[in-house]
Amino acid sequence: MHMRSTTFSAPAAKPATRRTVDAPTRVFHWLLALSFLGAYLTADGERWRLLHVTLGYTMAGLLGFRVVWGLVGPRHARLSALWRKLQGLPLWLKGLKAGTPNWRLGQNLLLTLGVVALLALIMPLTLSGYGTYNEWSGEWLEEVHEFFGNALLAVVLAHIAMIVALSVLRRKNQITPMVTGRVDGPGPDLLKSNHVPVAALLLAAVLGYWAWEWQQAPGAPAGGGRTASEVRRSGPSGLGGYDVFRQRKHDSDHDD
Repeated sequence: MHMRSTTFSAPAAKPATRRTVDAPTRVFHWLLALSFLGAYLTADGERWRLLHVTLGYTMAGLLGFRVVWGLVGPRHARLSALWRKLQGLPLWLKGLKAGTPNWRLGQNLLLTLGVVALLALIMPLTLSGYGTYNEWSGEWLEEVHEFFGNALLAVVLAHIAMIVALSVLRRKNQITPMVTGRVDGPGPDLLKSNHVPVAALLLAAVLGYWAWEWQQAPGAPAGGGRTASEVRRSGPSGLGGYDVFRQRKHDSDHDD
């Protein structure tokens, strides 16, 4: 009687990857994307005013974190790294003039310019929004705020289109590094540490701030009678506009 031999094949080795984006940068990226999307969708109407302003303040706080992380974080997250990439612009223009442009360099420059534009637009957007909410000036400031909001939206859409185009042209998902922090291919990690504690602290700070703002949205007083400016000044966070909405809803319900 013959015994059938059984062979076991070794499991296929996982494809080599290397770390290119640290965890704090990835958490910052997605929190900023979520905050801007939510703020843009809630820009009109009193009903979502609290959420809109909270997300706007979140964007300002995230910008502050990115500046600090760009100064003390790992080399590839430094703001100086963005500047070094932009320094390749004269070389690319020289190649373009000579008829031999380096398209890969041009793609990297466009992505870098998009990131710089995004960071540069956040400050005037949030400052004009803060001034509009606190009635610093007339309608012109509101129009300035709307202009910067639309400008940031245009940059975001152009950035997304660039990522999609590069994914198609290079036949490689360009979103993966901002999700996993790693890219396919052999070689050493560009970052020695993933800095997970910093990313966890950033996420906890944002979620804690959102929870705090929700707790600071009290119900409208039974007697009413306060103006919008008085309501704004009453809250420690300056987000009393939610009270205005609740008061108006309360009044409309009684009118019905």
